[in-house]
Amino acid sequence: MYGCCSEEAIIQNLKDAGCSQAMIERFMANLDEEHKSENLKILAAHRRELLELLHKDQKCIDCLDYLVHQLKKMDIEKELKS
Repeated sequence: MYGCCSEEAIIQNLKDAGCSQAMIERFMANLDEEHKSENLKILAAHRRELLELLHKDQKCIDCLDYLVHQLKKMDIEKELKS
């Protein structure tokens, strides 16, 4: 086991990070120094997935912001014409 944390704390951290139960079980099964590099790969892969989702969500937010900006711009132009 890793010296920094109890098994319960590690499991809670993995849950908080959005890891699936299967991923948590695989991670915990490898909870020794011999498998540390495998666990680091598991965490890195999950981090990449989360970052990819974040970028997709950011693109959606950017699209909404653009639409809001355009609608406000139309209102301002309408007010200037009247």
